[in-house]
Amino acid sequence: MIDVDIVVVGAGHAGIEAAHAAARLGFQTMLLTIHLETIAQMSCNPSIGGTAKGQLVREIDALGGIMGWMGDKCGIHFRLLNVKKGPAVQSPRAQEDKACYRLHMKHYLETVKNLIIYQGIATGIIVKEGKAAGVELLDGTKIKSKAVILTPGTFLNGLIHIGERNYPAGRANEPASIELAENLKNLGFQIGRLKTGTPMRIHADSIDYSKFEVQKGDKDPVPLSFRTKHLLENKIVCYLGYTNENVHKIIRENLHRSALYSGRIIGIGPRYCPSIEDKIVKFPHHKRHHIFLEPEGIDTKEVYANGLSSSLPYEVQEEMMRKIPGLENAVMMRPGYAIEYDFVQPTQLYHTLETKLIENLYLAGQINGTSGYEEAAGQGIIAGINSALKLKGKPPFVLRREESYIGVMIDDLITQGVDEPYRLFTSRAEHRLYLRIDNADIRLTPYGRKFGLVDDEQYAEFLKSKERREKAREYIFIQKIEGKPAQNLFSTGKISLQEVIALLPGELKPSTNDEKRFLEAELRYKGYLEKERRIAERIKKEESLKIPENIDFYSIEGLSNELKEKLTKYRPKTIGEARRISGMTPAALSLLIARIRGWKKNSEKS
Repeated sequence: MIDVDIVVVGAGHAGIEAAHAAARLGFQTMLLTIHLETIAQMSCNPSIGGTAKGQLVREIDALGGIMGWMGDKCGIHFRLLNVKKGPAVQSPRAQEDKACYRLHMKHYLETVKNLIIYQGIATGIIVKEGKAAGVELLDGTKIKSKAVILTPGTFLNGLIHIGERNYPAGRANEPASIELAENLKNLGFQIGRLKTGTPMRIHADSIDYSKFEVQKGDKDPVPLSFRTKHLLENKIVCYLGYTNENVHKIIRENLHRSALYSGRIIGIGPRYCPSIEDKIVKFPHHKRHHIFLEPEGIDTKEVYANGLSSSLPYEVQEEMMRKIPGLENAVMMRPGYAIEYDFVQPTQLYHTLETKLIENLYLAGQINGTSGYEEAAGQGIIAGINSALKLKGKPPFVLRREESYIGVMIDDLITQGVDEPYRLFTSRAEHRLYLRIDNADIRLTPYGRKFGLVDDEQYAEFLKSKERREKAREYIFIQKIEGKPAQNLFSTGKISLQEVIALLPGELKPSTNDEKRFLEAELRYKGYLEKERRIAERIKKEESLKIPENIDFYSIEGLSNELKEKLTKYRPKTIGEARRISGMTPAALSLLIARIRGWKKNSEKS
């Protein structure tokens, strides 16, 4: 019998953040993994960040997490996405050296106080008097604990599909967690089935890069972490190519051999990251689809063929690969495959990620129906913090929708559940003008400091930067140029950000690109943010307002069709419940409130 305070099952991105947070909060924590060598393994694309995901990484970092910090150490290609759009939707993304990330993360975790890393396969949760009391391993070993955090990724009853063949696995050539999946069913959890996939890997020296477009990294890379002080370096280039009608013809002719379209897969796949078969079937009018060739590291020849996820047989994958310009002589090192796995419907959780069925049992990552490393890590750090807070007898930590993307994600999961792998988008956040990468530390670092996840040096630097940013903003708001407010001139494009910065005293001039982005966003969105705050205050007062049962949401002009569908589907009873629907904006809520007030007023008259 091994005795610890908290045991975390699974050492993927959710498990790492959960175990790190719990250990830093002072509890002896065990991180349990099937193989020590695959801690922090990037099963699919070796990248961190992306649209909305970059915001998540910044938030994890601000709370004291380690994904962004390690991502900057091992990044080899950095880009800021959506640079032609406003600051609210700009997101950093880094292509990672897969081996570097795994090895550096393992080495760091081995140095964390209170953290034990242990190799073993969990087969069941030990439950005593309705509370999680540890886990049992395949070899019969029992690990006693006061709390359990489950982060099994795709291993839960995992089944890999390549063409007509399938076999149990959590990842290619790694054992699936069959017994644990059965244990959860026996404990009474509502279990569902999802599917995801990965593309082929190609030998770098067999590619004709002259037929692809070069995708260079940014000249001035944006870090994933606020803690990163070294200059980031782009060590590789990526390449953009396209499929064509010849590729599509091969896929159409072999759809009956695809595990996805032959009926062998019952799990629901991700709508926003479909396989190449899905793209051909669902978007027949598209004559071509993007392919991104992304090296998996500096010391490997493996290239990730982003955009070619497939469950077709090997020979079909090879045939379609050779019809892509530049890949005529390509050598496949690993075929793509689809994987099905079990998940627990997240409506069975509290916002702390503790299960309602079993006390002191927490779930994080793909077990909750999400897709992506960043979504998993965001849940992991919340589960780790809350498990530790509960053992300390302290109030739970719940992030609100209006203060974080993490809060948006968890609220979506808990209140709505999932019917397909959940992926975060900026459109899901009704307060996205405020939830930006440049102010994630202002929003969340005080929490990380409060819990002990942010050290003295990091916190001191944060306070200095925060003060400089806020003073610079207030200074500009009162400045005038030729009798006109500088802020108004900037908003209308009559002066540039550099001209605004030139107005600032030396001590207030931005010292980092993040500070420049903060100032630009605050100037650009000032009016919108003030309006949003007023609307938010009104909505908060109206949260208890009841929504008539027979209301026709489709008759409300101004609401998007998507929101009309969601309101009709979920039938919220109050404005507070409607507020939690994914994608619900303050403006839409105002329309709904006005309609209800008008409807009630007319009813009283009649």
